[in-house]
Amino acid sequence: MIGVIDYGMGNLFSVSKALERIHVEYKLGDRPQAIEGCDGYILPGVGAFPDAISALEEHDFIDFIKEKVTDGVPVYGICLGMQLLFDSSEEGGRNTNGLGLFPGTITRFPGIDEQGRSYKVPHMGWNELEIHHPGKALMTDVEEDHVYFVHSFVVKTEESSILYATADYHMEVPAIVGKGNLVASQFHPEKSGKPGMQLLENFCKVMCKQ
Repeated sequence: MIGVIDYGMGNLFSVSKALERIHVEYKLGDRPQAIEGCDGYILPGVGAFPDAISALEEHDFIDFIKEKVTDGVPVYGICLGMQLLFDSSEEGGRNTNGLGLFPGTITRFPGIDEQGRSYKVPHMGWNELEIHHPGKALMTDVEEDHVYFVHSFVVKTEESSILYATADYHMEVPAIVGKGNLVASQFHPEKSGKPGMQLLENFCKVMCKQ
């Protein structure tokens, strides 16, 4: 059973439909006790980082997520859900602490490249993955294909070992990150066709043994 964390800021419908397509049992929960005991957890996210952290706190999920990761339970963050796993974010013009489970900060795309040319923000649409750690369980049979992004803020991290895959959008964009039982993707796997569905299947059926 996969627990989908419902803190009021995730695209639960599309995630739920994706899990149904790969024939994985799941349940939604807006409090830890509603999804306690699951084999793995998905943390979706759409919206602003500061609001999301406040919502996680209000729904008593911050300690819950940290405890599950510490206990070795697989956890998968999607889009904003990935960003929340890092140390902090500059979104909203202030520094907001994240869950601190990955090292790094979240900053806005500068909108100007190294040659001084402007580019569009947000990073929205299909972009190709460059895979760095194909041997990881999450990456089984995932190919360097196009996946669907929509985000204005990007992870900055010095820890290259956690970068399972990146994309290029005028800079290196962490696209899939992972460390042990904790994994995440900046793009939406449920909207990314074959590679996205493969990631979800790997998480649920390989990492969580569903």
